[in-house]
Amino acid sequence: MSPKNVTMFGGKGGVGKTTCAAATALHYASLGEETIVISTDFTPSLRDIFELESSMKPAKVAERLYVAEIGYEEVKKLWDEKFGTEVYEVFSAFVDIGYEEFVDFVATILPGIRDEFMIDYIRELAESGSFERIVWDTAPAGQTLGLLQMPSLINKHLNPAPRIYSALKTTRQRRRSVLGIIKGWEELSSKDIEFLKSGVAFNLVTLAEGLSLRQLDSIIMEFRRHSFNIEHIIVNQVVKEPDSDFLQSRASMQHRYLLEIEGRYGVNVTRLPLFPHEIKGIERLREVERVLYSGG
Repeated sequence: MSPKNVTMFGGKGGVGKTTCAAATALHYASLGEETIVISTDFTPSLRDIFELESSMKPAKVAERLYVAEIGYEEVKKLWDEKFGTEVYEVFSAFVDIGYEEFVDFVATILPGIRDEFMIDYIRELAESGSFERIVWDTAPAGQTLGLLQMPSLINKHLNPAPRIYSALKTTRQRRRSVLGIIKGWEELSSKDIEFLKSGVAFNLVTLAEGLSLRQLDSIIMEFRRHSFNIEHIIVNQVVKEPDSDFLQSRASMQHRYLLEIEGRYGVNVTRLPLFPHEIKGIERLREVERVLYSGG
């Protein structure tokens, strides 16, 4: 197994991340590797692209290929299993709140905790060995960057936490419990940072347009600032055989942006053509797979 058995697709909304993720998962499964493609976008479209009607979680799409979408309920469950009871015990000493209401608060009002557990979910799945390949379809760029930064932010903000909680006028037993929870968070965050750097292959999907190029600059700069290396850029909806004035004009516009993308970042770039039909279903996804993995 490759040391980076997790392949992540990121980029701004509407550029084709989910299509590329689905085609990549199909590729690995076709090679005989047990594969799961996971969406951490709260408005996922993986099931639609695969034309999947099953409500199973995860759902089997084809031989060795599964789909999972991590939504609100899954986040609540992840939180509950990790620290829910312990943190609630401490929190409820100061605020009168029911447990279910508290978990809802954590999962929706505190997005940092939500994002941290999405990363942790992917990491634990990768370490479990349940699948040989994990393909990760992320939320739009802004949310993804926040998610990727979350482990380091948690580490930063936890630094003064032991001093604060040591000063609380609580029992000695409870104080140890609070500090133990904080220590657990620090260890979890460190594991997730290392996982993102050593276990995830980052891929960005973009369009050959001025706005997309500016956003790509910003995304790559932010990734590199946190020492996350981009391995592959996919430029989607490239006009390859213009047969009208409109398409000729669009191809000319795209040409200079393509040259910029291919020459600026020192990263492998693939041009994914503008298809004349909607990409839905396995047969259509095979067309995308051929371009991404065989140049066809």
